[in-house]
Amino acid sequence: MPFSRLATATTPTAHLGLGLAAVGRPGYINLDRDTDLGDDRSVEALRSRTHELLDAAYAQGVRYFDVARSYGRSEEFLADWLNARPDIDDAVVGSKWGYTYTAGWSTDAERHEVKDHSLATYERQRAETEALLGDRLDLYQIHSVTPDSPALTDKDLHARLAEAAAGGLTLGFSTSGPAQADAIRAALAVTVDGEPLFRTVQSTYNVLERSAGPALAEAHDAGLTVIVKEGMANGRLAAPHAPEALQEVAAATGLGCDAVALAWILREPWVGVVLSGAATVPQLVSNLHAPAVDLDADQMTRLATLAEDPRAYWEHRGQLPWH
Repeated sequence: MPFSRLATATTPTAHLGLGLAAVGRPGYINLDRDTDLGDDRSVEALRSRTHELLDAAYAQGVRYFDVARSYGRSEEFLADWLNARPDIDDAVVGSKWGYTYTAGWSTDAERHEVKDHSLATYERQRAETEALLGDRLDLYQIHSVTPDSPALTDKDLHARLAEAAAGGLTLGFSTSGPAQADAIRAALAVTVDGEPLFRTVQSTYNVLERSAGPALAEAHDAGLTVIVKEGMANGRLAAPHAPEALQEVAAATGLGCDAVALAWILREPWVGVVLSGAATVPQLVSNLHAPAVDLDADQMTRLATLAEDPRAYWEHRGQLPWH
């Protein structure tokens, strides 16, 4: 994979990363959070849970860890963990800017995050990330780029991002929504002084939402590292919510629906890293079985039939409650 820090993470599970969206804040849209997190959503409870997940992931060979300014205190929790383990020098850290967390550590806030891709927001959030992660930050991504995002056309922003890249920071972007493919292709065209600005792309891709696949393959061919998020469709692909076809394939493999769903993504030749969004250590351990899942052609085809219309998928996602 072209992203050099990730390319050197040659552990058996190097193609699986850990995202902290589900544990960096008390409210999120993943299914079954009441079971996963219980009633104690205090800062210290989630800090402890995050550190437990990071310990387990690192021990199992995971080296890429993904956070964002809008994931509550995820950057802070990750920074604490790294600072307590100065001997760890091969952890690869990616964060994102462009959304501001506004829930005030509540699960029932009217708005949990506010999107703004302006240069002013970049400058403010870059300083906030720097204060927490310092030189441990390897990758900084624009959060949830869409085709109409001003981040794709703001030349002043591009110049500031290019300065950060010249200083050694890798730049990337993530995408969301039914027009992910259009956003990816637009971002691939962004250059500064004739050179591509972005080196990574992070997009939603799973057996239900496959629309970004061709554009992600193009990004890979253009030299970008592809990071896949929401491989479990916010819990829709985990038992007991998984579609019948996925449950039957999982039963045939002897592994969990989650491992099978992630294994299906890992079979794509353009995938660099697939993120686990586990909220518990048992979930993480189950996710990490994905590289061991051996899917045959018939099983791959059967899972591919689960694809939904992108607009229907994103409409469903948009209706998931924060809890």
